[in-house]
Amino acid sequence: MDLGADIEEGKRPGAILFMCGMNAIRSPMAEAIARSMLPSNTYIRSAGVRAGERDPFVDVVLDEIGLSLGRRLPQTLEELEDDYFDLIITLSPQAHHAALELTRSNAIDVVYWPTMDPTVVSGTREQILESYREVRDHLTGLIESRLLKRNGIAAQSA
Repeated sequence: MDLGADIEEGKRPGAILFMCGMNAIRSPMAEAIARSMLPSNTYIRSAGVRAGERDPFVDVVLDEIGLSLGRRLPQTLEELEDDYFDLIITLSPQAHHAALELTRSNAIDVVYWPTMDPTVVSGTREQILESYREVRDHLTGLIESRLLKRNGIAAQSA
């Protein structure tokens, strides 16, 4: 699959949903990063396939780059206030299967960005934080290359 061709050239989605398993790490991280990089009129949300708990390591690695989740808590698809999205970006296999099932009869683009689950890493606090930083930096790079540059938005103007 050519991930570089996920989004049509020049077509900027107006509403994006990031999905992962429990909306505790990958998708809220992607939501916070995308909000900081994309134009303010882009509607951005995240959700999980099932309920999760807020992960304090996410707060630490987002704070390192000046971002925050604020008081936001993990939410499931059923808890989303809106359900209209131009693009659903899935970050885990489970979320991708759920999104494809959800959008079977809708004209919504679903794109899979394979993203490591940092909770599989064990070791010292610093080793664990490093795995979260890798996920943060991976998502930042994907958002920049696939949502910003492909749509002619200069990173400086975001």
